[in-house]
Amino acid sequence: MRRDRYLAVWAALLLLLCSCGADAAPSARRSVALITKSTDSEFFLSVFAGARAAATEYNLELTISGPETEEDYETQNKMIAQAVEDGAEVIVFSAIDYQRNAPAIDAAAQAGVRIVSIDSGVGSGQVSTYIGTDNYAAGRMAAQAALERVEGPLYVGIVNYSEGTANGQERVRGAAEALAESGRARIAAEVSTLVDAPRAQTDTVGLLLAHPEINVLMAFNEPTSVGAAQAVRTLDRSDKIFLAGFDSNVVTIDGLQDGCVDALIVQNPYAMGYLGVESAYKLLAGQGSGLEPVVDTSTQIVDRENLFTIDGQKALFAFDQYQSWAK
Repeated sequence: MRRDRYLAVWAALLLLLCSCGADAAPSARRSVALITKSTDSEFFLSVFAGARAAATEYNLELTISGPETEEDYETQNKMIAQAVEDGAEVIVFSAIDYQRNAPAIDAAAQAGVRIVSIDSGVGSGQVSTYIGTDNYAAGRMAAQAALERVEGPLYVGIVNYSEGTANGQERVRGAAEALAESGRARIAAEVSTLVDAPRAQTDTVGLLLAHPEINVLMAFNEPTSVGAAQAVRTLDRSDKIFLAGFDSNVVTIDGLQDGCVDALIVQNPYAMGYLGVESAYKLLAGQGSGLEPVVDTSTQIVDRENLFTIDGQKALFAFDQYQSWAK
């Protein structure tokens, strides 16, 4: 009899639990849109890997989009509007143009969407947090790499990209100030090119042919660094030109080994993606007051001396390094 009573109690409890489960609606996943400057560079592929990891961890519905070229701010603006129409609650955004993307971001915020900025800032007061490189400091780091490794006067060629992009302009400003402070360096020439490796190669070749005095070359993102490295290799000037580039790419990593690249300023795009989506979750969870206005994801110089060290390899191949980085 006692056994039958226990079985009856358990049956009643199970029936109650099943009934509650049937009446309860499944919790909807919160929606986050990641909109970047492009979708095909190794830099942004690493951003996507970090973003997807965070979306999985926090059970978020994540959409990823970006234009075909890093000059197409108009398509980015359309993607922002589409994300709002599709019900995104937070937009994680890397701006092509600091000023021209701002009205679209403002409009999204007015529609109730929260904004997280990563990689490249946007001129909007609606951004909850910026996550990325201290670009001014990274530019100084590139200049310092050359100043410490090249003796005598430095005649510097600058290969930069879109004039409206905040991170590129900050990197140039940091490099220019560090070079001027040294007293032995000057910028001989500067070219603004497309964010496209073949075009950057063509423009860099033209720059070097027009200014044979250049003995230091600086390129400020992944595609321009790839193009600059290929230009130095094509002109057979690896022994005459010190090239400081940005980011991790198979071409520039090979360049470190064959001599056409001398230093890479390596960012942490995986952390940008992860922390960007994690910040979106915190905003949705009502934890936005705890977000820092600016989060520096750090940079590291990789050259031939530390290329094969553990730290150098982690910097260059950071896809799965976030957990150790965060600690």
